[in-house]
Amino acid sequence: MMNHAPSFFRISPDELRLETFRSSGPGGQNVNKVATAVRLRFDVRNSLSLPSDVRDRLLHLAASRLTDAGVLMIEARRFRTQERNREDAVDRLMGWIDKAWQTPRQRRATKPTAGSRQRRLDAKKHRSATKRKRGAISGME
Repeated sequence: MMNHAPSFFRISPDELRLETFRSSGPGGQNVNKVATAVRLRFDVRNSLSLPSDVRDRLLHLAASRLTDAGVLMIEARRFRTQERNREDAVDRLMGWIDKAWQTPRQRRATKPTAGSRQRRLDAKKHRSATKRKRGAISGME
């Protein structure tokens, strides 16, 4: 089982669409005049760089960030420079791909132990007795 994408793995630059726009929030004139924020678009569904199993896991993992066409959108506006935001967006994309590269461990079916079953039954009997004691008292008139 691999923990992350292999070091030889590369995404073709043709598959990435980078778009810049003005960032919102504080920052004075720099924010008002310079397009420092970056929006990265990566077409997961039609990517030739990703193996099919990794592509399927990425589609599942990043479902809330995908468009209807299967394009993953990442906006980076953490830094003041466009270059740092571009690096941040690509790093975040690689983080998503690293997560998708990990194959989930198979769940092995287990049964409760005899002790845990007995403790459960004892707790149920104790609770039943407590509730029985709360009932109406008979013979008092």
